[in-house]
Amino acid sequence: MFTPSRRRLLVACLLVASTLSFEICAQVALSDSALLESPIRTDRDRQSDARRQPLELLKLAQIAPGMTVLDVASGGGYTAQVLALAVGANGKVWAQIARPSPALEARLVAHPQTNLQVLARPLEDLFSADLPRVDRATLILSYHDIVNTPTERSKMNTAIFNALKPGGFLIVMDHAAKTGSGLSETSTLHRIEQQTVISELTATGFKLDGKSEAWANPTDTHEQHSSKMDAPSDRFALRFVRPI
Repeated sequence: MFTPSRRRLLVACLLVASTLSFEICAQVALSDSALLESPIRTDRDRQSDARRQPLELLKLAQIAPGMTVLDVASGGGYTAQVLALAVGANGKVWAQIARPSPALEARLVAHPQTNLQVLARPLEDLFSADLPRVDRATLILSYHDIVNTPTERSKMNTAIFNALKPGGFLIVMDHAAKTGSGLSETSTLHRIEQQTVISELTATGFKLDGKSEAWANPTDTHEQHSSKMDAPSDRFALRFVRPI
């Protein structure tokens, strides 16, 4: 049994702990808000946020300050820039591109980020063995496009696997296709079946670790071109882990 004085002390400690917990949560929320409102982000980026939900991506990937991240097929750099803001000055992001990206170049000329480095390398050999292994890798809305290139995806997936630290995560997001459609709609509707992506990556050695429904759209019939819909397409988001 606690004495009255010890009970008062315990209650006080619990109140302090609750206050600290609230303050920490508030700081995290403020940090997230500040990230999206960063002055280096463009108005077009902010207009895309409702569809792309970058904070949900950071949540799924469990991004933390100081981490290292490889953004595969970085395109115009929307995701890479958000990741670089999230990992902060003590972290690093490599934005891999297989061919020149004027949009990414313009983004970095306008607002250089010392922790964001462009990596111009082929997908089958996307990360040098001389570079340190990364905590996270992302491949956002591009797996279906890569299917439509001569890229050997098994080599690409192995290259991503080897770029990650053991226990590191790979996040893959793409436009969902009908069950059973496999790769048949990658060039027509720019969609890919979720299970096909899972099968290809687990064959490399990845383990499926989690999913997010944040980008799901149950009203999408999967019969329209993914970029020609009035509403956002139905998208799957998968988290894979490189086993320890």
